[in-house]
Formats: sequence, C-alpha cells, structure tokens
Amino acid sequence: MISELADIRGSFSNHKDLEHIKAIELYPGIELSHFTITTDHLSIHHAALDDILEINYCRRGRIGWKMESGGSVYLGQGDFSLHTLKACADSVMSLPNGTYEGLTISIDLKILNANPPEILSNTGITGTFLYNKFCKDNSITSLAGNEQTEQIFSAFFSQPEHLQLSYQKIKVLEFLLYLGTLKMDSQNRLTEYHSEQVEIVRAIHEQLTKHMEQRFTIEALSKQYPMNPTTLKSTFKSVYGTSIAAHMKKHRMEQAAKLLRETDTSIAEIARQVGYDSQSRFTAAFKEYSGKLPRDYRGFPAS
Repeated sequence: MISELADIRGSFSNHKDLEHIKAIELYPGIELSHFTITTDHLSIHHAALDDILEINYCRRGRIGWKMESGGSVYLGQGDFSLHTLKACADSVMSLPNGTYEGLTISIDLKILNANPPEILSNTGITGTFLYNKFCKDNSITSLAGNEQTEQIFSAFFSQPEHLQLSYQKIKVLEFLLYLGTLKMDSQNRLTEYHSEQVEIVRAIHEQLTKHMEQRFTIEALSKQYPMNPTTLKSTFKSVYGTSIAAHMKKHRMEQAAKLLRETDTSIAEIARQVGYDSQSRFTAAFKEYSGKLPRDYRGFPAS
C-alpha cells in the first residue's frame, strides 16, 4: 500500500500551500496522515484506485469537492467523509475559507479482507463490508460529526508524543467499530448540492466581499441570481459554514482591523467602507469583535 500511495502523497507534499505530515502505518494496509492546507483550491491527480478507501476528518476550516454525479459536498469542523480513490481521482478540492486542517485514514480494502487487525476478526467489519456500505457505485459518503466521533478523533491530536502512536492505533480501530454499527439515514448525512448552486453561491460571496460598503438583502440577491431565498441561505451555510450575515460581519471586522492597523483613514470613513452608515454602530460591532474600541485598537486617536 505504501508504494501505491507514494505518488498521491507526493502530489500533496509538492504543493506550496500544504503542510503534509508523513504517513504513519498503523496496521498492515492502514495508514494515517495529517494535513494543513492554506489556499482556496487544490488540484490532486492520482490513480483511480477502487480498492483504497480514504476517510477524511475535518478538524478546522472547511473543505469540499465536486463529485462525478455533479453534486458538491462540504465538510465543516467535526465532519467526515468516506470514498475510494477512484471517486476523487483528478479532483479539484475547494477551501471556501482559505484554510483546512484534518487527517486522512487510508485503508487498503484487499489487505483488510486478508489480514485484519486481530480485534476486528469475526466482527464482520471487512474491506468488502466498508466498500458496500459507504463506497458502492463510486459514491462519496459525507457525514456530520457527533459527540462520539469527536471523542474518537480528538484523541488523534491531543496525546503526549510517547503515547501518540498507541492512541492512534486504538482510535482507528474504535472508529472502524463505530462504522460497523452506524445507521445510514438522512439525519446524519450532509446535504449534497448541485454544483451549479455552489457556483452561484461562490459568485454571491465574491460580490459581497468586493463591495463591503454595500448591504445586499437576501431578497435582492435571490432576484439577481436564479436561486430562491431558502436554497440560497442553506447552500451558503453549507459552503461557508455560517449564515450570510455572520460570515459578512466577520469579513467586515477583519477588513476594518486591517485598515485601522495599516492606514490613517478616519474611523468614520472605515465604518463607511465596511458597510456601516453609523459610526456608533460600527464602534459597537468592532468592540464586540476585537474587545477594543477602534481608536484603542489603532493605538492613537481617530482623525
């Protein structure tokens, strides 16, 4: 398995915006890798291996990709996905908020069938079982995290160095046992959106962030773009992780902080540039965001 995945790991590690921690073999045919990515999109090219299962867990940030079916699914903090390397060959992954930290568990399904870890013997959790339950017909299964999965995955990151490998070996088996009992229903599956809907939402996001001095209502955006308000709001939250209002408030405050640090522009003008017609409302919002009044954040009185 290590030789089969060498080219895949190389395509990741050669990307200038990606920090890749070397893969660790936990059991025969089962490898663990950690990733930190800072970019808005990432193209990955590798062989379409139908017998290699990839489990992705999102620790921070957001990540998404377009599937062969034409749909798009995004993972947020705590979410995870399962698919074979055939499903994601030559894929373009997108990072809506510009950053992603997570881990990947890669499983050679043939080796798992022939030589499973002892604790999995006689459990029915085989490579064939995982393939049929989560990856049949080249599908991608994306699931919302919960208290149980968070307890499992958090242990991959928080252990003392001399205990880390032992915990990782235990927790990957615990997660496979969890998958064996997991009931597949609509309540825990992440919503799949048409790629056209995602592209519209990304266009809306670009418009909003380029024109922060303006305030756009949901009704106005739904008329400008061919999408009803309910779908617009739910798709935006799926892609970017928060509502339009919360997402844009964060962008406005980040831009205001940058202007306060790097320019001598008056606070009143900065307020206008980030969409506040009232300096007092801006001041209150900025203090809530940063814990400081704009003049104190800047370090000298407003002009």
